[in-house]
Amino acid sequence: MQAMVITDFGDTDVFEQREIEKPSPGPTEVLVRVHASSVNPVDYKIRQAGSWAGISPPAVIGYDVSGVVEAVGEAVTDFDVDDEVFYTPEIFGEQGSYTEYHVADETIVARKPENLSHAEAAALPLAGATAWEAIVTRGDVAAGETVLIHGAGGVGAHAVQIAATAGAQVIATASPETVEQTENLGATRAIDYESEDFVDVIESEFDESVDLVFDTVGGETLVESTDIMKPHGRMVTILEPEGAWGTAYQKNLTIQMLFLERDRRPLDALRHLVERGQLEPVIDSVLPLEEVPEAHEMVEGSGLTGKVVLDVVGE
Repeated sequence: MQAMVITDFGDTDVFEQREIEKPSPGPTEVLVRVHASSVNPVDYKIRQAGSWAGISPPAVIGYDVSGVVEAVGEAVTDFDVDDEVFYTPEIFGEQGSYTEYHVADETIVARKPENLSHAEAAALPLAGATAWEAIVTRGDVAAGETVLIHGAGGVGAHAVQIAATAGAQVIATASPETVEQTENLGATRAIDYESEDFVDVIESEFDESVDLVFDTVGGETLVESTDIMKPHGRMVTILEPEGAWGTAYQKNLTIQMLFLERDRRPLDALRHLVERGQLEPVIDSVLPLEEVPEAHEMVEGSGLTGKVVLDVVGE
């Protein structure tokens, strides 16, 4: 089978199209014909220096799949051949999804939303499941609360929709290119992080402080958010927080760091939202698999309005 392989760690020129051995499913695994994948920030971080993830070049990376089941292991109970599925592969030491076929344990695989194409579905698993875990599972969002989302990009754009669907008032920081889009997705106010200070905007335009903050930006963003938090507020971050926390402890804030654990549960939740018309994937571009170097350059750059999807089968 054909795959885009990283021959070493480094820049985008380490990608090479190669013929590699087609995998076979183990007892509890499904073999999936990959129709589409997508590129996430973790992809280029692993491409640059991924030994921390147990990756040893030459290797196939990539962590989103939408495709069709081609074979199942003898102990698989939830899927049959020809089922359409989507999922986010395991990262640590495992083969990724920039390839024609992929195997995964059935426990991390979910049925694809019926109303999405494979390209659309491939934009959801990693970003959408991370957003679900941050807003719902860790953040415990409730109707009527005020939620601040830092960075309405790939993960953040899905978090905006999930929080709004839960009945929260959503405020989000966004790039100039995505301010209007972010409000169309459900944010009461999208703050242009290049020209506006989010603390000033919230203090001047909103009567209530924030119940929940979700940070996809990193740095001192969480520390800077403490002044506009309610006592006993919750914070969730997917990046290591920095800064001096000062008097934040006086508000009894809860801070949780999130690294997505692969599981079917959040994917099933996303599927229900999508099929009800309450969540939509946010896509900037669709490129053929062999153009993955260009896709990485796009994700590493700026100005994107959504996910960059890789079309594996030429649909």
